[in-house]
Amino acid sequence: MSRRGRSAAVAAVLVAGSVVGTGTTVAAEAADSAGERRSYTGEIDGAKYRVEVPERWNGTLLLYSHGYYPAGWAPEKTALTNSEEAEEALLGKGFALAASDYKGTHGYAVADALTDQIALRDWFAEHVGRPQRTFSTGQSMGGTVATLLGERYPDRFDGVLSMCAEYDGNGTWNTTLDMTYALKALLVPEADQDIDLVRPRDPERGVSVLVAAIDRALETERGRARLALAGALGNIPGWYSAHEAQPVTTADRVRAQAQWLRNAYVAGTGPLGRVDLERRAGGNPTANTGVDYRQQLAGSARKDLVRKAYRAAGSADAGLAADLAKLNAGTRITADPRAVDYMKRYTITRGTTPRPVVTLHNTQDGGAVSDQAGWYADQVRRNGEPDNLRQLYVNRGSHCAFSAADEITALEALVAKAATDRWPRTGPRALNRSAGRHEPRLQQVLDLATFEKKTVPPAFVRFTPARFPRPSR
Repeated sequence: MSRRGRSAAVAAVLVAGSVVGTGTTVAAEAADSAGERRSYTGEIDGAKYRVEVPERWNGTLLLYSHGYYPAGWAPEKTALTNSEEAEEALLGKGFALAASDYKGTHGYAVADALTDQIALRDWFAEHVGRPQRTFSTGQSMGGTVATLLGERYPDRFDGVLSMCAEYDGNGTWNTTLDMTYALKALLVPEADQDIDLVRPRDPERGVSVLVAAIDRALETERGRARLALAGALGNIPGWYSAHEAQPVTTADRVRAQAQWLRNAYVAGTGPLGRVDLERRAGGNPTANTGVDYRQQLAGSARKDLVRKAYRAAGSADAGLAADLAKLNAGTRITADPRAVDYMKRYTITRGTTPRPVVTLHNTQDGGAVSDQAGWYADQVRRNGEPDNLRQLYVNRGSHCAFSAADEITALEALVAKAATDRWPRTGPRALNRSAGRHEPRLQQVLDLATFEKKTVPPAFVRFTPARFPRPSR
């Protein structure tokens, strides 16, 4: 796979025969007998869907929302869970699975997903059967969708399982701007300073210039220090591989940050991702006017790594101070009010938790930082019912690096709460014991560094996320 192809695939993980109708669609071909596994595919108002109903359906439907798919990449068939192993295991446990690909499939399709997923939920009730319970599940951008569905339609969902999600999508796009702004200001040559971070005129060139700047910076101590500074503005961790131990040395941690910067925030949601976002939002929704980058670094969970990197470059104080001064003195970017309003409507959860919610996050996720889960918990304390929330953490690098056993364990906790109004034990020891009971095939985890799967042990831990750098409220 080429570097660009792998970057697109990584961004997709970051962020997974039909009968076409109009309005509400008719059902596709299905098995005649209710005792057989039934498969449905089709379209509802231009959004493709897929539904699988097991031979012995337990009456529960899992409506899955997929993550961000960059242009040119999509799975061969509509994803129903975080992995194929989880799909087969959940069907074997009697759950029905359904998912929409949303209109157009690609890009930051949160607004379309909210409409298309509800349409599929209602189609299922009419054409397959009315579920006894329905849970909204999703990963990455789809975790945003899943959570918003649970907040907005409590009469249709009995709970939410949100995996590796961003609960303040507007905040994430703002920190993405902070990081690409720092990369451009500190690492891009003067001859290429005409690239656009927002409202891009030549997004392909913008990606190429920024990727080249990251690669050059990795070759020197001073360049690595500046990469650490850019990553720290978004609290990006120095751990990229789900199959390897957490890096220890400063240089290795910065190299891991650089992989996140390159693959997630430049090749993924950088200039090319901006084209789609701004088309949907009706303009640029992000800004860095009024941001004090000295203050933002001071509040970053990665500030110590930055200081170590600058110390290794021989400029612990003066060099860092000069680079921060350059960022603060640079030309700032303003947002379009209409686009900001769009993001507020469609990308920011309220934390109302009318039904139980389980969040599942990697501690060192750089694609959707764990700070987002902490921010969401704050919203629940303000606006919802804290006892309806359980937050689970798996100690790994990478994004959405969960085994089928991890996903099933988290789902079982949610189902138990919905059925009894009491949470089962959700401490790390109980969760690891539960996940460890599953066969090795269900312990496989995808690694973004190699795009391969490997069997790894359960790794649930107690964890407190850092403060999110740029919350929308």
